[in-house]
Amino acid sequence: MNVKYRPLLAEFLGTALFVFIGAGSVVANAVTNGGVTSLGIALAHGVGMSVLISSLMHISGAHFNPAVSLGVFVAGKIDAKTLGRYVVAQLVGGIVGAALVRLLFNAASVRAVSAGAPHLSLTISFVQAIGLEALLTFFLVSAVFGTAISSHAPKIGGFGIGLAIFVSALVAGGLTGAALNPARAFGPALIGWTFHAQAVYWIGPAIGGAAAGWMWKQFLLPEKG
Repeated sequence: MNVKYRPLLAEFLGTALFVFIGAGSVVANAVTNGGVTSLGIALAHGVGMSVLISSLMHISGAHFNPAVSLGVFVAGKIDAKTLGRYVVAQLVGGIVGAALVRLLFNAASVRAVSAGAPHLSLTISFVQAIGLEALLTFFLVSAVFGTAISSHAPKIGGFGIGLAIFVSALVAGGLTGAALNPARAFGPALIGWTFHAQAVYWIGPAIGGAAAGWMWKQFLLPEKG
């Protein structure tokens, strides 16, 4: 394969597998009548991302999330062309991952949870949901910069980033689904054909990712890192 396409394949594959694991854990919880539990769903997302990042980071940087790519772009670590290509690869990967969930899991359970798409709790407003997604995406993208992008980052693979996703799922999983990732939200929403509050999962992560990228560029990255 032409070397210039390898990063795009890595972003597609990583996002597809992450969405399959994440949305699949939601569907599996429905299949088992709550046997996976919310803790298990959070672990599936966090550990799954840790493994995928550790496996593919050396190829593409392992963003697997348009909000991460946006933050990296704002920090000047990738150009606009790469940003666009990564986002397309991630969104297509999210759709394919969700399609695999529909193909491989019980159809009734897939429909019951809208293919694992995140939803807002009735106890939270639209604006609060955007704020939560933005703040937790800021936390996630900061973890990406601090553990993977900075030249002073500790060599821990995707462990820190996976932990950030796990903690975020514990905090907000029951309120917004803690998607923090437009591809994670959009793929299952499209396959499940349910777009309830879909804007939350684009606006919030975009704000949080861009803010984190700006902060790290201005104040926290080493001069050459």
